[in-house]
Amino acid sequence: MDVGLFLHNGSCNPAFLKLDLYCKGLRIDASCELGDDAREIIRNRAGLGSGLEVVIGRDMYTNVPVVEWWVQNSPYWLVKRGQAPRAVPDPVSLGTAKGSGTLREPDPFTRYEIWRENKPFDYAAYDALKPVGKGPWVATLDRANATLVDTVTIPEEPKWYKQRTSSGKLMQRIGCLQGTYLGVYWGPRCQNWGPNGENEYCKFCTEGQNLGSQEEAIKSVADVVETAIAARRESKITFVHVNTGFIDSNDYWGLFEPLYRELKSKTNLLLGLQAPPDADFENYRKFKALGVNNVSLCFEVMDEELFKEIGPGKARRGGLKRYLEAIDFCANEVGFDTVNGEIIAGLEPVESSIAAIDWIVDHGAIPTVCVFRPVLGAAYGKRKPPRVEDMLPVFQHFYKRCMEKGLPIGIAPNVKVSLIMLPEECRGLMPNPDAYPIRRAALWFAAKAFKAVFNARVKV
Repeated sequence: MDVGLFLHNGSCNPAFLKLDLYCKGLRIDASCELGDDAREIIRNRAGLGSGLEVVIGRDMYTNVPVVEWWVQNSPYWLVKRGQAPRAVPDPVSLGTAKGSGTLREPDPFTRYEIWRENKPFDYAAYDALKPVGKGPWVATLDRANATLVDTVTIPEEPKWYKQRTSSGKLMQRIGCLQGTYLGVYWGPRCQNWGPNGENEYCKFCTEGQNLGSQEEAIKSVADVVETAIAARRESKITFVHVNTGFIDSNDYWGLFEPLYRELKSKTNLLLGLQAPPDADFENYRKFKALGVNNVSLCFEVMDEELFKEIGPGKARRGGLKRYLEAIDFCANEVGFDTVNGEIIAGLEPVESSIAAIDWIVDHGAIPTVCVFRPVLGAAYGKRKPPRVEDMLPVFQHFYKRCMEKGLPIGIAPNVKVSLIMLPEECRGLMPNPDAYPIRRAALWFAAKAFKAVFNARVKV
């Protein structure tokens, strides 16, 4: 079966739509009222969180590019339907709209939809665009020459975003939702950005620009714990994912230990660590004993020369070999609940991304596969986004290898990630999505059991 935007019954394929939106972005129709209806766009997490949070189908969260220059070429449009006031009879004299003689009330059937223009997508059109400027790119869609793809949900901004911690800091600047989990940056600015502005930062990243402008540069343990508790109570988060950049000492145990100890003690939520390889691998055993559930190590590309070119500071301070050794140690010597090796598809040839997936899976870890997003301000910000046709075989291979290896995917309760395609979501990209029925059933039962254990232990 061919895999595309629509299924054989004419309905939308949400997995393909999510992947294609990463590659093409989304234009905004003038009917939309995102200032009232949506979460604020927050540029963090290396810049990958720079898009609009959207829920496709029932629960497929995605962070869609809307502000980058290349989105001007997107065939996809976000449209708000039913927001216009409509005329109704005036049964009683409660007031009238000026000059109309009728009451005006909003349509109760407000909804957001994604439409696609009825013309072939032209990759060459990127060459005619100037890689400058900032969206969202707002215009009016010609619906007569477009097709409705699907109805989507725009998640509302949670109330806790505008609450303040006991130190007076806005919680939205301590951590934010990226899908259904809480993402927090901890520690000083990545030292690959350097105190003197040395050009050693990774070429896809803008974290050094975001810290201090988009989020608080200095956060206390209490700030993060209070934010996590508020997010748990209102947004029902189950997972707090904390990341950091390079520090000269490479002592990430020393940096994180006070934070994780307090988070686990006060909430018992699931905790994730994303950091460069620690100076002492034995510290990973301490992280597990402290209650850290997941470790993620981001090496981005498998080609070592490309690794050095893309991240000169990362190559000098860590090196690809050190990243791979840390993944192997965490997955096979320590045994966290899950270990992730993160790559960015679209930064290297498809064959190399597939080789990286194979290496990660063969060493007992789960790949995290991002789609390269040329973000504003990054050294690679003027590059073109990847083609969905090239990304499709990468994500199909990703799902196939995870299922063949029997990796524990999709088990953590209420962890829907908007920045990436989750491995279980890639089932919708397969020619035969009904493959691996026994393995899928086992994962379903494991997820139910894990949820019951989590609910019994969580403190908030």
